[in-house]
Amino acid sequence: MNNLEKILTHNQAFVENKDYEQYLTDKFPDRRIVVVTCMDTRLIELLPKALNLKNGDAKIIKNAGAIITQPFGNIMRSVLVALYELKADEVFIIAHHECGMTGINPDTVVGHMLERGIPQQTIDTLRNSGVDLNRWLTGFDNLKESVEKSVSIVRNHPLLPPNIPVHGMAIHPDTGALDLIVDGYTHLK
Repeated sequence: MNNLEKILTHNQAFVENKDYEQYLTDKFPDRRIVVVTCMDTRLIELLPKALNLKNGDAKIIKNAGAIITQPFGNIMRSVLVALYELKADEVFIIAHHECGMTGINPDTVVGHMLERGIPQQTIDTLRNSGVDLNRWLTGFDNLKESVEKSVSIVRNHPLLPPNIPVHGMAIHPDTGALDLIVDGYTHLK
């Protein structure tokens, strides 16, 4: 059985047995927080447990490295929607130690793209069209600085509502221990 078949078989039983009932909630976060974190597999269950979050408590946005690079990109849009439309009123940027985005080399990533069948012509076309693959595929060298930069992008966004705390933290992917990097309460507008 392939992954799709396994998922669909499990899902049918999940629905038939009404296993979903324990997760029922609405779209508004009970704790009124939005969390931007990494997509790392080690954080799927660990992060909510380490933060004492249950289903319905928070809006959780995941991407590679918990990095916000563009003030008008998809991640920031999601943060703003959570704040304006879904009743969140506090933001947490939570990266993690031992992240795969640490020291990632954009040229290596492009090399892997070529190895897996993306034609060089496609890479050249993107670069000639103004897509800066090196910037787009760059991770970070310093976790603390990366979190501070993402917090700064959110905190200084022209559309961020006044008096919204934006915190920055790092979680250890084995233990769940949190390191406070930015206390958003001390930086309120």
